[in-house]
Amino acid sequence: MAKYSFQFKKQVIDAYLRGEGGYTDLAGKYGVTNRRQVLALSEGIRNSALTTKWVNDFRIAGSDALRPKKKGRKKH
Repeated sequence: MAKYSFQFKKQVIDAYLRGEGGYTDLAGKYGVTNRRQVLALSEGIRNSALTTKWVNDFRIAGSDALRPKKKGRKKH
């Protein structure tokens, strides 16, 4: 099972696209200067690279890129 749900990923991306996660008190508190890092930390995501991947995937393939993918080999 995926660690983050589709709805949570969509919520984080929508917040980023609305411009949230700017250089606020969180930036000073955590010592980060990247808006995606601030947004990730404010949402409780430890790996800010995930938010970067989600935003890039969303821009390329739309919301379908955020849905969980099946793991493992294909059955014949």
